[in-house]
Amino acid sequence: MTAAVLFDLDGVLLDSEPTWDQARRAFVAAHGGTWPPGATERMIGMSAPEWARYLRDELGVTDSPAAISQGVVELVLAAYRDRLPLIPGAIDTVRTLAERWPLGLASSSNRPVIDAVLETSELRACFAAVVSSEEVPRGKPAPDVYVAVAAALHVEADDCVAVEDSANGIRSARAAGAHTIAVPNRRFPPDAAALTLAALVVDSLGDVTPAVVAGLAP
Repeated sequence: MTAAVLFDLDGVLLDSEPTWDQARRAFVAAHGGTWPPGATERMIGMSAPEWARYLRDELGVTDSPAAISQGVVELVLAAYRDRLPLIPGAIDTVRTLAERWPLGLASSSNRPVIDAVLETSELRACFAAVVSSEEVPRGKPAPDVYVAVAAALHVEADDCVAVEDSANGIRSARAAGAHTIAVPNRRFPPDAAALTLAALVVDSLGDVTPAVVAGLAP
Protein backbone atom coordinates (compact mmCIF):
# COMPACT_ATOMS: atom_id res chain seq x y z
CA MET A 1 0.00 0.00 0.00
CA THR A 2 1.05 3.60 -0.55
CA ALA A 3 2.76 4.81 2.60
CA ALA A 4 2.62 8.57 1.93
CA VAL A 5 2.01 11.17 -0.74
CA LEU A 6 4.78 13.67 -1.45
CA PHE A 7 4.06 17.03 -3.06
CA ASP A 8 6.24 19.52 -4.82
CA LEU A 9 5.23 23.13 -4.11
CA ASP A 10 6.15 25.42 -7.00
CA GLY A 11 4.21 24.54 -10.11
CA VAL A 12 2.12 21.88 -8.35
CA LEU A 13 0.33 23.72 -5.55
CA LEU A 14 1.44 27.24 -6.43
CA ASP A 15 1.64 28.97 -9.81
CA SER A 16 4.83 30.58 -8.60
CA GLU A 17 7.34 30.35 -11.42
CA PRO A 18 6.42 33.82 -12.78
CA THR A 19 6.89 35.31 -9.30
CA TRP A 20 10.32 33.73 -8.84
CA ASP A 21 11.32 34.69 -12.38
CA GLN A 22 10.32 38.32 -11.91
CA ALA A 23 12.07 38.50 -8.53
CA ARG A 24 15.33 37.06 -9.85
CA ARG A 25 15.25 39.25 -12.95
CA ALA A 26 14.67 42.35 -10.84
CA PHE A 27 17.47 41.44 -8.45
CA VAL A 28 19.91 40.72 -11.29
CA ALA A 29 19.07 44.02 -13.01
CA ALA A 30 19.55 45.95 -9.76
CA HIS A 31 22.85 44.28 -8.83
CA GLY A 32 25.03 44.48 -11.88
CA GLY A 33 24.11 41.28 -13.70
CA THR A 34 22.72 40.39 -17.11
CA TRP A 35 19.92 37.94 -17.97
CA PRO A 36 20.75 35.65 -20.91
CA PRO A 37 18.25 33.55 -22.85
CA GLY A 38 17.50 30.26 -21.15
CA ALA A 39 18.36 31.41 -17.63
CA THR A 40 14.81 30.89 -16.38
CA GLU A 41 14.64 27.31 -17.59
CA ARG A 42 18.15 26.60 -16.31
CA MET A 43 17.14 27.38 -12.72
CA ILE A 44 13.98 25.28 -12.53
CA GLY A 45 14.45 22.79 -9.70
CA MET A 46 17.68 24.32 -8.39
CA SER A 47 18.00 24.72 -4.64
CA ALA A 48 18.47 28.21 -3.23
CA PRO A 49 22.24 27.84 -2.80
CA GLU A 50 22.49 26.53 -6.37
CA TRP A 51 20.54 29.31 -8.07
CA ALA A 52 22.17 31.97 -5.91
CA ARG A 53 25.60 30.77 -7.06
CA TYR A 54 24.29 30.66 -10.63
CA LEU A 55 23.25 34.33 -10.42
CA ARG A 56 26.70 35.20 -9.11
CA ASP A 57 28.88 32.98 -11.27
CA GLU A 58 26.94 32.95 -14.55
CA LEU A 59 24.84 36.13 -14.55
CA GLY A 60 27.42 38.44 -13.01
CA VAL A 61 25.67 39.54 -9.80
CA THR A 62 28.35 40.91 -7.49
CA ASP A 63 26.70 40.03 -4.15
CA SER A 64 27.44 36.91 -2.11
CA PRO A 65 25.18 33.87 -2.65
CA ALA A 66 23.68 34.38 0.82
CA ALA A 67 22.82 38.00 0.07
CA ILE A 68 21.42 37.05 -3.35
CA SER A 69 19.18 34.38 -1.85
CA GLN A 70 17.93 36.70 0.88
CA GLY A 71 17.25 39.54 -1.53
CA VAL A 72 15.29 37.42 -3.98
CA VAL A 73 13.31 35.80 -1.17
CA GLU A 74 12.30 39.23 0.16
CA LEU A 75 10.92 40.13 -3.26
CA VAL A 76 9.01 36.84 -3.51
CA LEU A 77 7.53 37.23 -0.03
CA ALA A 78 6.43 40.78 -0.82
CA ALA A 79 4.62 39.50 -3.92
CA TYR A 80 2.94 36.72 -1.95
CA ARG A 81 1.70 39.20 0.64
CA ASP A 82 -0.19 40.92 -2.17
CA ARG A 83 -1.46 37.67 -3.69
CA LEU A 84 -0.78 33.99 -3.12
CA PRO A 85 -1.06 32.30 -6.55
CA LEU A 86 -2.54 28.98 -5.48
CA ILE A 87 -3.31 26.60 -8.32
CA PRO A 88 -7.04 25.83 -8.63
CA GLY A 89 -7.90 22.76 -6.62
CA ALA A 90 -4.70 22.81 -4.56
CA ILE A 91 -6.35 23.22 -1.16
CA ASP A 92 -9.07 20.64 -1.81
CA THR A 93 -6.62 18.10 -3.22
CA VAL A 94 -4.21 18.42 -0.29
CA ARG A 95 -6.93 18.25 2.33
CA THR A 96 -8.63 15.27 0.68
CA LEU A 97 -5.44 13.23 0.39
CA ALA A 98 -4.38 14.17 3.93
CA GLU A 99 -7.47 12.42 5.23
CA ARG A 100 -6.09 9.10 3.96
CA TRP A 101 -2.28 9.32 3.85
CA PRO A 102 0.54 11.20 5.58
CA LEU A 103 1.70 14.02 3.32
CA GLY A 104 5.19 15.35 2.75
CA LEU A 105 6.32 18.51 0.98
CA ALA A 106 9.56 18.38 -1.02
CA SER A 107 10.21 21.89 -2.30
CA SER A 108 13.00 23.81 -3.98
CA SER A 109 11.77 27.01 -2.34
CA ASN A 110 13.59 28.58 0.59
CA ARG A 111 12.26 27.65 4.03
CA PRO A 112 10.87 31.16 4.78
CA VAL A 113 8.87 31.04 1.55
CA ILE A 114 7.53 27.55 2.26
CA ASP A 115 6.51 28.59 5.77
CA ALA A 116 4.76 31.72 4.51
CA VAL A 117 2.82 29.77 1.87
CA LEU A 118 1.71 27.07 4.31
CA GLU A 119 0.58 29.67 6.86
CA THR A 120 -1.31 31.82 4.36
CA SER A 121 -2.98 28.86 2.66
CA GLU A 122 -3.78 27.24 6.05
CA LEU A 123 -2.33 23.97 4.78
CA ARG A 124 0.45 23.57 7.34
CA ALA A 125 -1.48 21.03 9.42
CA CYS A 126 -1.94 18.81 6.36
CA PHE A 127 1.79 18.11 5.99
CA ALA A 128 3.46 15.75 8.42
CA ALA A 129 6.91 16.57 7.02
CA VAL A 130 8.33 19.50 5.05
CA VAL A 131 11.82 19.67 3.53
CA SER A 132 13.42 22.46 1.51
CA SER A 133 16.14 21.53 -0.94
CA GLU A 134 18.31 24.21 0.67
CA GLU A 135 18.45 21.79 3.63
CA VAL A 136 19.93 18.89 1.64
CA PRO A 137 23.21 18.63 -0.29
CA ARG A 138 21.75 18.79 -3.81
CA GLY A 139 18.66 20.25 -5.44
CA LYS A 140 16.47 18.60 -8.05
CA PRO A 141 16.99 16.57 -10.26
CA ALA A 142 19.06 14.87 -7.54
CA PRO A 143 16.85 12.73 -5.27
CA ASP A 144 18.03 14.29 -2.00
CA VAL A 145 14.93 16.29 -1.06
CA TYR A 146 12.58 13.35 -1.70
CA VAL A 147 14.79 10.92 0.19
CA ALA A 148 14.87 13.39 3.10
CA VAL A 149 11.13 13.98 3.27
CA ALA A 150 10.39 10.25 3.10
CA ALA A 151 12.85 9.69 5.95
CA ALA A 152 11.16 12.43 7.96
CA LEU A 153 7.89 10.54 7.50
CA HIS A 154 9.61 7.28 8.54
CA VAL A 155 8.76 5.59 5.26
CA GLU A 156 10.71 4.45 2.22
CA ALA A 157 10.53 6.65 -0.86
CA ASP A 158 9.83 3.50 -2.90
CA ASP A 159 6.52 3.20 -1.04
CA CYS A 160 5.44 6.79 -1.76
CA VAL A 161 3.58 8.55 -4.53
CA ALA A 162 5.03 11.92 -5.58
CA VAL A 163 3.25 14.72 -7.45
CA GLU A 164 5.48 16.80 -9.71
CA ASP A 165 5.21 19.26 -12.60
CA SER A 166 8.70 19.82 -14.03
CA ALA A 167 11.32 17.67 -15.74
CA ASN A 168 13.82 18.09 -12.92
CA GLY A 169 11.14 17.41 -10.32
CA ILE A 170 10.00 14.22 -12.03
CA ARG A 171 13.60 13.06 -12.32
CA SER A 172 14.21 13.85 -8.66
CA ALA A 173 11.19 11.91 -7.43
CA ARG A 174 11.93 8.92 -9.63
CA ALA A 175 15.60 8.89 -8.67
CA ALA A 176 14.45 8.62 -5.06
CA GLY A 177 12.24 5.68 -6.03
CA ALA A 178 8.83 7.33 -5.66
CA HIS A 179 5.98 6.42 -7.98
CA THR A 180 5.38 9.74 -9.71
CA ILE A 181 2.29 11.50 -10.99
CA ALA A 182 3.16 14.25 -13.46
CA VAL A 183 0.95 17.32 -13.72
CA PRO A 184 2.88 19.05 -16.52
CA ASN A 185 3.75 22.69 -15.99
CA ARG A 186 2.04 24.63 -18.76
CA ARG A 187 4.62 27.42 -18.90
CA PHE A 188 7.67 25.14 -18.79
CA PRO A 189 6.41 21.70 -19.84
CA PRO A 190 8.65 18.74 -19.04
CA ASP A 191 10.35 17.05 -21.96
CA ALA A 192 9.11 13.76 -23.33
CA ALA A 193 11.99 11.83 -21.78
CA ALA A 194 11.07 13.07 -18.31
CA LEU A 195 7.41 12.27 -18.80
CA THR A 196 8.24 8.66 -19.64
CA LEU A 197 9.59 8.35 -16.08
CA ALA A 198 6.20 9.17 -14.57
CA ALA A 199 3.84 6.37 -13.65
CA LEU A 200 0.93 8.57 -14.69
CA VAL A 201 0.46 11.91 -16.48
CA VAL A 202 -2.69 13.91 -15.70
CA ASP A 203 -4.07 17.18 -16.99
CA SER A 204 -4.64 18.99 -13.70
CA LEU A 205 -4.13 18.74 -9.96
CA GLY A 206 -7.82 17.97 -9.57
CA ASP A 207 -7.15 14.65 -11.30
CA VAL A 208 -4.93 13.55 -8.39
CA THR A 209 -7.72 11.84 -6.45
CA PRO A 210 -7.53 9.19 -3.72
CA ALA A 211 -8.58 6.57 -6.26
CA VAL A 212 -5.78 7.59 -8.64
CA VAL A 213 -3.18 7.55 -5.85
CA ALA A 214 -4.39 4.19 -4.55
CA GLY A 215 -4.15 2.80 -8.08
CA LEU A 216 -0.41 3.49 -8.06
CA ALA A 217 0.16 1.44 -4.92
CA PRO A 218 3.59 -0.22 -5.05
